[in-house]
Amino acid sequence: MGEDVRLRAVVALAQGMAAAHTPRECWRAAALGACRALGGSFAALSVWQRDLGRLKVLVNAGQRTPDEEEFPDCETYPVYRFSEITEFLHERWAGGGEPEAWVETADGVPAASGPGRCDPEAPGRTGPGSWGRAAALRRRGRGCCVVAPIVLHGRAWGELYVARPVGAPVFDRDDADFAAVLASVVAAGLAQTERLEEVRKLAFTDPLTGLANRRAVDTRLDEAMERFLADGSVVSLVVCDLNGLKRVNDTHGHSAGDRLLERFGAVLSCAGARLPGALAARLGGDEFCLVSVGPEADRVVEVAGELCVRAGELELGEGVACGVASTGDPIGPVRSARRLFRLADAAQYRAKAVRSPRPVVAGRDGAVVRLADAPPAAARDRRRFRDAPPEG
Repeated sequence: MGEDVRLRAVVALAQGMAAAHTPRECWRAAALGACRALGGSFAALSVWQRDLGRLKVLVNAGQRTPDEEEFPDCETYPVYRFSEITEFLHERWAGGGEPEAWVETADGVPAASGPGRCDPEAPGRTGPGSWGRAAALRRRGRGCCVVAPIVLHGRAWGELYVARPVGAPVFDRDDADFAAVLASVVAAGLAQTERLEEVRKLAFTDPLTGLANRRAVDTRLDEAMERFLADGSVVSLVVCDLNGLKRVNDTHGHSAGDRLLERFGAVLSCAGARLPGALAARLGGDEFCLVSVGPEADRVVEVAGELCVRAGELELGEGVACGVASTGDPIGPVRSARRLFRLADAAQYRAKAVRSPRPVVAGRDGAVVRLADAPPAAARDRRRFRDAPPEG
């Protein structure tokens, strides 16, 4: 392969990773870009999970076999089967050397002195982890592969794996050297993706509780309403106001108030886990919410009730005022996230007004829908609503 062709391949790989919007898109772009650059038929990107002692496959790209998922959840391999990543290569990096790629075939590693000496014509010993790869190559109808370690922030991060089918030319030493170059480009792309994810996390996360923030809620609700309008999926919103926070701040100090917020955030997170896919968030101050898509309204109300009980058990807390609005209840036409928010907000204010220990649910308390549907001039003074007596 000429230098110009390889240069274009490197540029294409870098551009593909830079254009990715999510980690998965980045992984796919890395694997496919390396696969094309090396003339392979299949590529995989794996991460070394040190704490678990295993390599986890992040993406399989190209010509996959029936047992290979594109983004597998559970495809992992114990690193003792591939000792080169934890012994030979890691020791070399620790000593200040450069990571090297190597070639393996379905018959074993064609290396003169273990991984990093990639000469298909040279006889030599097989590394202790290579037979696992050789067996995998044979099982999946592949003739050879090149494996390149990925080093990120000065540490072994994982590996890039590119294979060719049986009958195709075996990768040579130049291919292995080029694979090492590609792995360094992949590492740079992964580092950039990590930085972007961190920025995104900061933009959509409440720093005190670690829950989602108002921006994340607005985004999720907009997406949820699109689903509701498209296929009728039930969308529910639970809005909570933590009672007594000002008293805790004034009496025990703001650090105690922060601990109360954190503890309620943990309770809210546990409640959200009982609603598959729910988003738990802090809207700001002492206001929190859950956004649920899919579960029926009764299930959401049940979870909200349990949340109220748990909140009442928090040390220094005074419980929570909780309002629920769901498209699964008779709340009238819902064409926007804004109206659902108005309904849930009105229900929460109703709960605070009557000091309800249970959630107040829009559509099951007539005063809530009336307030949410009232003209702005009639609804702007919420204190009048809070002071209204409870309905019989």
